[in-house]
Amino acid sequence: MKRILALILALLMLLVGCTKGEQNKQVAVDKPTEGEQSEEVTNISDVVQEYRTVYAGEITTINYLVTATTSEFALAANFVDTLIDYDRYGVPQPCLATEWNTSDDGLVWTFKLREGVKWLTHDGKEYAEVVAQDFVDAMKYILDSNNESKTANIAYSVIKNAEKFYNGEIIDFNEVGVKALDKYTLEYTLEKPTPYFLSMLTYVCFFPANGQYLSEVGDRFGTDNTTMLYNGAYIMETFEPQTRRVLVANESYWDKENIHIKKIISTYNKEAGTLAPELLLRGDIDYADISSSIIDGWMKDSTKAAMVRPNRTGFYTYFYAFNFDPQFPAEYEPENWKKAVNNLNFRKSLFHALDRKAAMLTAEPYDPEKRISNTITPKNFVDLDGLDYTQLGSLSNFANTDSFNESLAQEYRDKATEELKGKATFPIKVLMPYNTGSTEWANRAQVIEQQMENLLGTDYIDIIIDPKPPTGFLKEVRRSGNYAFLECNWGPDYADPETYTDPFYPGGTYNWPELAEGYVEANGNTKYQNMVDAAKEEVLDIEKRYNLFAEAEAFFIDQAFVIPYALGGGGYSASKLNPFESPYSPFGVSAERFKGQKIMEKPMNSEEFSAELIKWEKERAEALKAARN
Repeated sequence: MKRILALILALLMLLVGCTKGEQNKQVAVDKPTEGEQSEEVTNISDVVQEYRTVYAGEITTINYLVTATTSEFALAANFVDTLIDYDRYGVPQPCLATEWNTSDDGLVWTFKLREGVKWLTHDGKEYAEVVAQDFVDAMKYILDSNNESKTANIAYSVIKNAEKFYNGEIIDFNEVGVKALDKYTLEYTLEKPTPYFLSMLTYVCFFPANGQYLSEVGDRFGTDNTTMLYNGAYIMETFEPQTRRVLVANESYWDKENIHIKKIISTYNKEAGTLAPELLLRGDIDYADISSSIIDGWMKDSTKAAMVRPNRTGFYTYFYAFNFDPQFPAEYEPENWKKAVNNLNFRKSLFHALDRKAAMLTAEPYDPEKRISNTITPKNFVDLDGLDYTQLGSLSNFANTDSFNESLAQEYRDKATEELKGKATFPIKVLMPYNTGSTEWANRAQVIEQQMENLLGTDYIDIIIDPKPPTGFLKEVRRSGNYAFLECNWGPDYADPETYTDPFYPGGTYNWPELAEGYVEANGNTKYQNMVDAAKEEVLDIEKRYNLFAEAEAFFIDQAFVIPYALGGGGYSASKLNPFESPYSPFGVSAERFKGQKIMEKPMNSEEFSAELIKWEKERAEALKAARN
């Protein structure tokens, strides 16, 4: 197991920041973890361990075997345990698996399960023991294309014969590389050596599920809190959509001494983003985002300033996507948009016209540059012998250059106007929806509309901002192609640059770049797909693999399929949770867990945050060094 840990720790070494934010944004909460609360931060001895939040966007499912939405699998992370977990320094730890090993060729991974872990119903009644077959049954469900799992592609990208089963090329699941060797021994066989495989195991497509229960409830699995089983730290006692959710500690949990928060109450309020700060000041909730529109006032008020702190940036990448498969109403002229978006000079005119600093000021009024990102893969995600991935090959040209350039934007505008003359109608209508659950997003949409139209001219583009409700935003907007130009995000699922290609690879539901005109090569695939495929095939020479991925990303940015924009995290919050106690992992679900977290008597302030960050970074370096030895 030491050798496997060394592989994953080498990939983790330079990872800094927090974890996944939410695409379908709700009022966020800091995530949980193990670790001692620093006495200099606060005294927790007399604090009631009941955590209260408000949220504006309702989930659409609790079925963790099909969802890829953070706000949904963040809940499941607290209901269902994974084979491994991460501590607060990002060091892999045993969870449902107590030990593991891999074959010399790196193709076979074997896990020994913890004995005596129970599946419980929503009312706390024991249903069955957690066994190796549960992982097999869950994977069979995910790889059944009829179930439409949105994470199946991650599983079948590595597991032997999984893609063939998903596509119906084989029908015997026994041929798929996941097996229960006995009651407590699980074996995965991979298509090819995958050094980052361990880092994939905290994502939802590797969660277990009891096969008998799946058969009993059928299509109702995960439709509410009563149609799923629990083996994790919490049970959802109450689920009243658009009213409240109540999570209670699992008293039968195998590691229950590390569950300090006994109840988590989340109350629905469609104005949560606006009302949360005042609710926190009144003592009604324990977490609030402090938006850019009010942060200045908080910082000038000594009482409020003592409650607010910055948030760490994370590894969610934000970008503006051009939609190559427009499915929006005729009034917004989807056919005209399709003509424009397939013109490279048109895309480049918008690429260079977006003033990302002006946009980021809506979220980061004090230090916008710390969140601006010039690449899709964030800096410090992975490196080659100390050289950051974003500095490899031609990707470095983009990483080190601000895309905003007024003269280039106007130059490409003039070229596009000439090339589209007689083909497209000007101004081009640019439908740009936003999620009304985020005040900052609403403000940013207005800034971008005015800034880009002023630069390029309203006779060239007509940006139409379109407010959409938080509940179902992803389904109704992005996944339905109901936009022309949209702020999107993506978080890593494992410790390899391949993870940042997933939204744009055929089968993704982001902006369908495979439909862009002029990029199909002799084998019938697009140039970008062929570049990504070549990188995926290289599994032994990591230097070559990373360079191939870097060249594919550089090509994708150069052709302006998207406009890289920002890193997730950042901003400010007032929270009674200590961010340095929470499990640390840029990928998977570990950082969504409340296990190990304790509620502080009062929120951490900025000075305490800075001191704790320095302390945590030092301790983390020591922990990673110790784990490698």
